[in-house]
Amino acid sequence: MLEEERQTDLSLYPDRYSHVWEGDYARAFEGAYFAQVLAEARQQGRIGKVARDPILPLRLFWDIGGEGAKADAMAIWVVQWTAQEIRVLDYLEGQGQVLGYYTNELRSRGYGKAMCFLPHDGVNTSVITGLRFADHLRDAEFQVEPPIKNMGAGAAALRIEAVRRIFSRCWFNEATTTAGIEALGFYHEKKDEARGVGLGPSHDWGSHAADAFGLMAVANEKQPTANFSGPIPYPKLGIV
Repeated sequence: MLEEERQTDLSLYPDRYSHVWEGDYARAFEGAYFAQVLAEARQQGRIGKVARDPILPLRLFWDIGGEGAKADAMAIWVVQWTAQEIRVLDYLEGQGQVLGYYTNELRSRGYGKAMCFLPHDGVNTSVITGLRFADHLRDAEFQVEPPIKNMGAGAAALRIEAVRRIFSRCWFNEATTTAGIEALGFYHEKKDEARGVGLGPSHDWGSHAADAFGLMAVANEKQPTANFSGPIPYPKLGIV
């Protein structure tokens, strides 16, 4: 009987299967955006051990946070692309830290001078330094690609759909991305329970990792994949 119940959950309720039967990462509820694709990745063995390729360029995808105890978290995914696969190597998150904390941590993990991909606010000027976030990263000797332009109204929904489209190609190094995977699993729709109305993605601890991962998905779909030997220009994305 227990086996029948397990098989029923596996076929009908993939959103909750891993959490109930395998002690997997926490999920929000039925409204979690990526629960099904994460469950499929787990079942297909795409969450496990993924090694860094010494030849492929490293790409860092950022969701920019702020400084101070109440600031939004900073989220960074470390990824390598091939023509067939998206290899998710590492995840870094913090809250209230200065930029130097993240650049030092990235260097210590071997990602110095990696290619940084920023959201549209990466070109905002700091009122304190007079420099843009992108400028500070360049000063720290990281490569900075032209920021992906503001996608306008509905940007979050576009990122969610982009993630779903590319997720079957994603392979995760579980040991270093667990925190990010948990955040992706938690990312969910905010609802007005009284009226049964969806209010869009909830802005909470899972949203920062999801936004950075969504940036990666959008960039991957727009960027050519013919040459992986070095930085590739971004003519279609433009500069904000």
